[in-house]
Amino acid sequence: MAVKGTMEKMKMSDGAEIGVYRVQAQGTRRGGLVLIQEIFGVTDHIKELCDGYAADGYEVLAPALYDREHPNFQASYSPEDIQVAIKLARAEHPFDLSIKDTQVCIDDLKKRGHVFITGYCYGGSVTWAAAARCTGLSAASGYYGGNIPQMIDLQPKCPTILHFGEKDHGIPMEAVRKVEA
Repeated sequence: MAVKGTMEKMKMSDGAEIGVYRVQAQGTRRGGLVLIQEIFGVTDHIKELCDGYAADGYEVLAPALYDREHPNFQASYSPEDIQVAIKLARAEHPFDLSIKDTQVCIDDLKKRGHVFITGYCYGGSVTWAAAARCTGLSAASGYYGGNIPQMIDLQPKCPTILHFGEKDHGIPMEAVRKVEA
């Protein structure tokens, strides 16, 4: 039977309660993992990724970072929804709040051992910033974080790896080369 998590409310540092998808580790616990959403929210795809990591032995938290502005936000990949999600990520939701919320998730998992972070798209950028600004992380792995080139001056405090797509039209290779340097 497949591992399935549940949505629960978690109190953040500013007193707000946001949704968090939590999945308990199966078998021997290997650590905690904060999985940061794409711009589309905590979608079924993100939940499936969380469930997969839990099956591999990680207790996983995926915070619904946009809950203050748009509770339970989930966008599709339609051009219209993509524009709504971009506006939310760039104009409505403060990026620094995502970092603070990520720290709360790290602190929750840290009580039970090592904590890692991964994120995709918007979450890749949050992962990069969290590796530099949050405490308690053992390692970070970010995927196609489009805002990372604007944050290249940040210095991660934990081992960090970044993944970019050579044919990704959203993140030009010139920007990736700046990050690599």
